[in-house]
Amino acid sequence: MGVGKSTVGELLAEWLGCAFRDTDADIVAAQGRSIADIFVDDGEPAFRELERQAVRAAVAEHTGVLALGGGAILDESTRALVAPHPVVYLSMDVEEAVKRTGLNTARPLLAVNPRRQWRELMEARRHLYTEVARVVVPTDDRTPEEVARAVLDALELKEA
Repeated sequence: MGVGKSTVGELLAEWLGCAFRDTDADIVAAQGRSIADIFVDDGEPAFRELERQAVRAAVAEHTGVLALGGGAILDESTRALVAPHPVVYLSMDVEEAVKRTGLNTARPLLAVNPRRQWRELMEARRHLYTEVARVVVPTDDRTPEEVARAVLDALELKEA
C-alpha cells in the first residue's frame, strides 16, 4: 500500500510503449464505489473475490504493465497465475509508508493503529511477494522515475 505501484507502473508503460492497467482501478470502475466502501459494505472476503476475478481477467486480457492491489497476492491461485510473468515487488519500510501516505484511514486495513497494522500486514505478506517476484526493487527515498529506472534495469528491459 502506498508503494507507488500505479505511478511507477504508468511510467514503465509509457517508457516501454505499452498499456498500463491497475486491478484496483478495475474493481472501482466495475463496482462504482471505492475499495474502502466495498470493505465496509461487503467485507474483506467479498472484496478479495472481486480482486481475484479482476486479476484473472487482467492477466487474460492485458499484455502491458499490470499493477495489482497489495493484498491480491494473498490468494494462492493469483500467485500461481502471476508467477510465470516478470513480477516486480516494490518494497518500502514503514517510515517511508508514513511519509508517502500518512497511513491514513482511507486505507481500510490500516484504520486503527496504522503503523502496527502496516508492519503486521508486511510481515504476513512479504514472503508471498518474494515468492512470486522475479526482482525486488526498494523504493525508499527514491523518486518514481528512479524506481521505474531500477525496474527496467533489474528486468534488463529497454525503453521503446
